[in-house]
Amino acid sequence: MEAPNVLSESRAGTSGRRRAEPEWFPAIQDRTAYVIYALALTVAISTWFGAIRAPLWLDETVSFFVIKGGFSEILSRQGWPGVPAYPYILWLWAKAVGTGEVALKISSVLAMLGAVYLLYRSARELFDSDVAVIAAIVFCIHPIILSESIDVRPYPFAALAITSSIFVLVRLRHHDSNWLAALFGLSAACIVYFQFLFVVILPALVLCFFAIKAGAPKVLWRQFSVALATFALAFLPVIPGLRYMFHTSGVHVYAEAPAFWQLRGTLAPARVALCLAAILLIGGVVRRIDLRGLHEGRTILFCGSLALVPILILYGVSMGTSIHIFLARYCIVAVPGIALCWAWIVGLINSRALRLLFCTALVAVTAYHSFRSPFSRAHNYTWKYALEVAEKRASADNAPVLICSDLPESDYLPMPVGSAIKDSALFAPLTYYPLSVPVVPLPRALNKAAIQAGAQFLQEATKRREHFLALAFEPSYETLDWLASNAEGTHRVHEVGIFDRVKILEFIPRTPAENSGGVGTP
Repeated sequence: MEAPNVLSESRAGTSGRRRAEPEWFPAIQDRTAYVIYALALTVAISTWFGAIRAPLWLDETVSFFVIKGGFSEILSRQGWPGVPAYPYILWLWAKAVGTGEVALKISSVLAMLGAVYLLYRSARELFDSDVAVIAAIVFCIHPIILSESIDVRPYPFAALAITSSIFVLVRLRHHDSNWLAALFGLSAACIVYFQFLFVVILPALVLCFFAIKAGAPKVLWRQFSVALATFALAFLPVIPGLRYMFHTSGVHVYAEAPAFWQLRGTLAPARVALCLAAILLIGGVVRRIDLRGLHEGRTILFCGSLALVPILILYGVSMGTSIHIFLARYCIVAVPGIALCWAWIVGLINSRALRLLFCTALVAVTAYHSFRSPFSRAHNYTWKYALEVAEKRASADNAPVLICSDLPESDYLPMPVGSAIKDSALFAPLTYYPLSVPVVPLPRALNKAAIQAGAQFLQEATKRREHFLALAFEPSYETLDWLASNAEGTHRVHEVGIFDRVKILEFIPRTPAENSGGVGTP
């Protein structure tokens, strides 16, 4: 059943004027509105591409590391049991188009475009056609989507799986097919194949299923049994990985406990909230707010559950335990539901002109900020520039480079040795931006292992009067300070610079005159 086309409806109080207009006049207005909405959606999507040429950041190099060894090595390189879907998709894509930075990111863009389309189709089942477009636009310009749409990580594909489940779910409102129920169970299971933490959306999907099928108990339990059986079979391969992640959850934690403003900003992005508040104010003044939508209990429950259940679980776990998982990329699980909630609020505005004004204002503000901001061309931090500088300074005399891993797991796992250092997930940036000089691995934190390895290296470097460099990201600056302090008597320490928050220190052996006190430390 198709939702009524709001762009073709006549509004109360305008019927007399419409009868006096030529028959083709409303059609021209409708076509103009559709063109504007299409342009707005195109501009919203174009805001994704500001950083398409940006170098790969840490997690993206981990994705490349997993597929670098070929299809047969993906399971062993991922570092945990289970059957992940994304590395196989990325490997196949890389075989087809190459491993360039832009090429790798295009796969994520295509997945996110699919998510936009399925979200629009879902919203079209729930709302008027123009409101459905607005739902897709709100999804596109959400800060999390702006960041993750070009990320060489599984999150765009997870968004595609989530919107697929939502689309099948809304189709189930008017269909009693067991095949459709089985597809719902399969699509729900596929979500977890891309990110284990996204199990948090499963309670919301179950709640929505019962909400939309509550009027037909026999059909509800038959379809639910089919969906549950299909889900259970499809879910079996990811159980080992899910258990592993829960048992080792403390190893992967590095974020701080979230602040309330992070939750608020995810649920209500500033630009969306401000633009809609202005339009609602105008709508209230001209009396174009239809509050009858407040009685649409099932629609409110459907949209609200998809938005609030997963994000509140992430927030609650992060606030109530030491496992802080309220990160932007994990919150993408709730963004489709958040977009549907904002679309429902827009649907309360009983004026297609005001809806169109909201849409154009929102896209214009977002595009202006995206295209004018110097940060729009940056996509998280990267090790590329620091490694390039280190290669240039160290290659002349084959000087070793000490590198602190930027993965929290490095504080608990043994450091790789030999050739494995440059082909390790703990030092994934080296697999995409390689160094030709020797590399000495260190953990992320200044722990016992880091002090022991650092002291041993400094002892050998002193004996050989060796020139060397040390690199670290912000959480490991303490290790650089420790190295500088302990090498002060034998080496002159020079800060080469900070490149995208990766600091480089250069250690130059002191001359005999300097060691005897003839020359002061610069």
